[in-house]
Amino acid sequence: MSRRLDRALIETSLEVKCLALFGLFLVLVIAVSVLLYWRVTGEVVTRQNPDTARLLVDQVMLTTHYRAMEPKKDFVEYLTDVIQNRESQGYRWRFVRPPERRFQATAEGGPPQDALESELLLRFARMTEADRSQEDAVLFAERLVAGGREYQYYQPVWAERSCVDCHRLLEGEGYAPGSTGAAAAPIREGDLMAVLQVTIPNGPTQAAVMKYWSMLLAVAIITTFLAMIAFYVTIRYVIVRPLRHLRAVSEAITEGNTALRARIHTRDEFELLANAFNRMLSHLVAVQDQLRDLNAELDAKLDEVAQLNMQLYEMNRVKSDFMATMSHELRTPLNSILGFSEVLSSIESLDEKQRRYVQNIQKSGRMLLEMINNILDLAKMDAGRMEIRPTEFAVDQVVHSQCDMARPLTEKKNIDLSVDIEPNLPPIFQDQNRVAQILNNLLSNAIKFTPEGGTVRISVYPDQQGCMVMRVADTGVGIAEEDRQIIFEKFRQGRTAMPDGDPLKREYPGSGLGLSIVKELCRLLGGEVSVQSELGRGSVFTVRLPWRLDISHLEVRPAGGEFSDFSRMRFDRDRPVASDATALRRSPTVGS
Repeated sequence: MSRRLDRALIETSLEVKCLALFGLFLVLVIAVSVLLYWRVTGEVVTRQNPDTARLLVDQVMLTTHYRAMEPKKDFVEYLTDVIQNRESQGYRWRFVRPPERRFQATAEGGPPQDALESELLLRFARMTEADRSQEDAVLFAERLVAGGREYQYYQPVWAERSCVDCHRLLEGEGYAPGSTGAAAAPIREGDLMAVLQVTIPNGPTQAAVMKYWSMLLAVAIITTFLAMIAFYVTIRYVIVRPLRHLRAVSEAITEGNTALRARIHTRDEFELLANAFNRMLSHLVAVQDQLRDLNAELDAKLDEVAQLNMQLYEMNRVKSDFMATMSHELRTPLNSILGFSEVLSSIESLDEKQRRYVQNIQKSGRMLLEMINNILDLAKMDAGRMEIRPTEFAVDQVVHSQCDMARPLTEKKNIDLSVDIEPNLPPIFQDQNRVAQILNNLLSNAIKFTPEGGTVRISVYPDQQGCMVMRVADTGVGIAEEDRQIIFEKFRQGRTAMPDGDPLKREYPGSGLGLSIVKELCRLLGGEVSVQSELGRGSVFTVRLPWRLDISHLEVRPAGGEFSDFSRMRFDRDRPVASDATALRRSPTVGS
């Protein structure tokens, strides 16, 4: 119920909310006021009965005494007329006397008629002068009888000093022996003479109360009705009307009429709100015009940037084609040089110096051939033409084969090369040549940056995600934390390889392409490479490759950056599929 009431108040208009809340609080305030006034008025009207009864008690006592003692009959007749007028209005009285006493014949009354009157006689008879003189002493009693239609008031009459003398004079005439035949006890000061009962009709009092109540209720209803009308008119023309004007202006502006402005001239907060609304709208229109101009300028700039991107893309493509073509063209004479240097090294007539020159030619030629092959691989990746030959093979054979080829270098630098491969590994479905190329680049780097007497350790094991993990750990110079990202960029080496920060003063040879090729090959094979290193304590390169290459969703993306083209390649287990693989295929033998 409370939720429905809250929803009804929240979802209605401001006018209805204000009227409902104002009416609710107005009804509560008037109801509380009426109840309080009713209570006070009822008490005032009800207290009229005891006051009237007290006055009547005095008149009855005066009349009774004058009848018994005063010889002036005119005054007695006057008081008698007053009492009769009271009787005609429905007022009655009687003396409730103790059983052992009897008044004169002029004193109306008799013994108690019910238990309440008996109890009152007993209670008032026991009250002493000290009890009657207390502030909180109750010296009267009252009750409603006949279903509330009559009000009875009881007031005790105690004997005073003057009463004692008078009643003793009248004792022989006004008193008789008790019911037992013994003489009645003489009256003393402070004795209870009788309890005077006054009966007043309660109907007029109730009628007066109901009259006041009806008048008060009518005034409350009329006040509420007039207040609601006044508040409705106030809300309608002072609050709702300006708000509706603001809403109409807002809707017109929403539809595109931005030239419209709010017109409110009430010289109050609504006029201030309308002025603020107009200023905000003017500012928004100005900002919109500025944004429109800026958008036009931005569109022109975007056109220029798009043209520049096309130019950069074309230049990048030309660069890649040039690198691929030049690498391919340079390999042919270089392979010839290496081939003839091998022929020269087989001549037995060469002396030691000539033989050393031939070995230098071979060493430099192989280094140059490796650099050309790296550039060629990089060009293939840029162009999206990298060859993939996924086959099943034993990974331990590839690892041992690469270690055997690198062992002469480790023996020359007295480096301890160890291999830790988990036994009984299942065959892996990957490109064997690319996996061998990744391991060869990581192993070459580890040997290059590890000083003499160091160690290089290769570990291969499967992880819980079904990937092959290949780790190459060394005790080399290490990599600084700020260099752990740039070492995977093309033509970049860490600062440990360049003490002065000058690329021309490298302490370690190399083109800076090995790790970038490793990163792109790992991405191409569905894996990743990461590094952990500490300066002076070595590095650990970790390669994670899926145990089985998913060739159905494999995508080859060029490594040339944001301006390179994206090419999708399908892979077959027996042959590679590339748009220009045959022309760019690297020859593994001398003279190709």
